[in-house]
Amino acid sequence: MLATVIGSGILLHKIDAGNVAVTVFGIAVATGGVLYALIQTLGSISAHFNPVVTLVSAIRGELRWGWVAPYAGVQILGAIVGVMLANLMFDGAAISFSNTQRAGSGQWLSEFIATFGLIGVILGTSKGKPDAVPQAVSTYVMGAILFTSSTCFANPAVTISRIFTDTICGIRPVDVPAFIGCQIAGALAALLVFGWLLKPSLQPSKAPSEQHPEHLAAREKQRELTAVR
Repeated sequence: MLATVIGSGILLHKIDAGNVAVTVFGIAVATGGVLYALIQTLGSISAHFNPVVTLVSAIRGELRWGWVAPYAGVQILGAIVGVMLANLMFDGAAISFSNTQRAGSGQWLSEFIATFGLIGVILGTSKGKPDAVPQAVSTYVMGAILFTSSTCFANPAVTISRIFTDTICGIRPVDVPAFIGCQIAGALAALLVFGWLLKPSLQPSKAPSEQHPEHLAAREKQRELTAVR
């Protein structure tokens, strides 16, 4: 995924003639497409590419706490390798530290919102339409790259790895802690809000299956027994 983000950014920035919006648009399309393919390809093993997704899964009891650190370590390592490969594919040094400034209240708010939305999409789609998770997540990320001023890092592994590319896609090391803090805050806020929104109703409506003849017959028999008593 990071090879896609960095590689598409390097290529498009060479031809955007100074119009950075063109590069951001191309990164969004490339990232959304490859992310969809990755989730479809690896989903049967693990579609955890993001430490905050792993953290939320552990909080929800869907993943052992003992696995959180190893998952995050592998996610960060994989992201760094992807950045290095992209650098090398475009004839750059494998590692070059970024000087791209990403700071300020707008960027921090963007990371909070981007991560909040990502976790919300995952939780909501997983409950309501699990088969649509790859489409929902990839299209959300594609859109969020365009509507946020930070271009939707929304992932601590992505944030850390992008230290190692001195391209338009990079981030200065000094700006990383604030980004990650906002991402964690956004994820936890989404967990609270969507946990409340998606909790089971206290008085659920009758499911269509309750109108099945077997259910109707069972209720009729119960009424007959009650009448006898």
